[in-house]
Amino acid sequence: MQNPAIQKMVSYVKQCVSVNLEGVEKALATGAVGGKGCVINGRSLKVDLVKSAASIADEVKKNLQVSANDDTEVKVLKGGKHLLVKVPAKRLNAGVEYTTGATSTAAALCCAIVDQFKVNIWDADLVHASVWGRYPQTMEMLGGNVASLLSVPQQNEGMGYALRNVPCAHIALITKKNAMNAAALSSILEQAAMFEMGDAIGDFERLHLMGLAYQGLNVNNLVYDIVKENAKKGTLGDVVVSTVKRAIADGIIKPLAKAPSGYVNYTTDDLSKWNAYASAGLLAGTMVTCGAARSMQHTPSVFIYFNDLVERETSLPGVDFGRVEGTGVEMAFFSHSIYGGGNPAVFAGNHIVTRHSKGFTIPCVAAAVALDAGTTIYTPEKISGTTGEVLSEVPELREPLKYVNEAAVAIKGGV
Repeated sequence: MQNPAIQKMVSYVKQCVSVNLEGVEKALATGAVGGKGCVINGRSLKVDLVKSAASIADEVKKNLQVSANDDTEVKVLKGGKHLLVKVPAKRLNAGVEYTTGATSTAAALCCAIVDQFKVNIWDADLVHASVWGRYPQTMEMLGGNVASLLSVPQQNEGMGYALRNVPCAHIALITKKNAMNAAALSSILEQAAMFEMGDAIGDFERLHLMGLAYQGLNVNNLVYDIVKENAKKGTLGDVVVSTVKRAIADGIIKPLAKAPSGYVNYTTDDLSKWNAYASAGLLAGTMVTCGAARSMQHTPSVFIYFNDLVERETSLPGVDFGRVEGTGVEMAFFSHSIYGGGNPAVFAGNHIVTRHSKGFTIPCVAAAVALDAGTTIYTPEKISGTTGEVLSEVPELREPLKYVNEAAVAIKGGV
């Protein structure tokens, strides 16, 4: 609600759109429009979109602008193969749906191509299909070449889920596979969604803000320190020990009673802060485990056993009061048991498997995907396509830790 960098990031998620100009050019040349296996034989249109990227970008900008010198931007990338479009905030504010970014960009691109290449009325439909894909026969732009980070509303699980419906593949590529920034961006989107869906209101607001601060934004270097401490020889159990020791040293938890066996039960006066420390430890455990193997597949094991161990060690609840541990069981079942098609890069907070923990699971998955060294058949690059790569050109999304920190310093004392 207060940090201007976070406000800007959420706005950019709605405003910024990726355009695959090379994809449009190929689709027009071959008649391959509307998704896999969909080719219109005998239909083609040869236009040099990549070579003409600069003039197309100017035309798209002109079509999208609400007023001169507003915040509209169209950036040419990869020698004209891609465009990064930032739709003006005024255009989005004039409506109620976040889909304005994708729809207005697609329409502006169609107009630019038709006008610039004098496309006749009989070929204009092919231009539309190459840009929009099979929409409106499908809910989304199937086979289209304009993409937003946000899925269409019909694919969201319920109210407030839009920001949770961003696959971890996108997050990893946007942050250029920097695990700390991947976790930060994912945490910002997940926890912002908690406010949208009404979960972070009243007594629960602090729980989610603490989770964002400690797990997502590395408050007091907690995540970094635990990872560093266990980087060379640490196991997941060692990370649990480090987390509990830090919580005791910082006065977050304290002994409650000692059993005849010597087992110590712990208690806390601040359950939200204990959850924040545990969630930071969970992320550190993910980084140590997945970083050691350079593979993303260990995330469900970490979710289960970090929490199992931390509960046994302290007698306090694990991250998100058992919901992360339960998510780990289900994620392991779906990705390693009866259904082997779900590598962690495809998961999002909106996914049926990972939606149960509100904000504390997906940042760890995003970090694991960032640390992966190419161990899956469906790589993050294949899942994300050009979307993640193009949106990595937005500095605030690429390096959220830097920008959120600078913004926090700027407003300190005034909130």
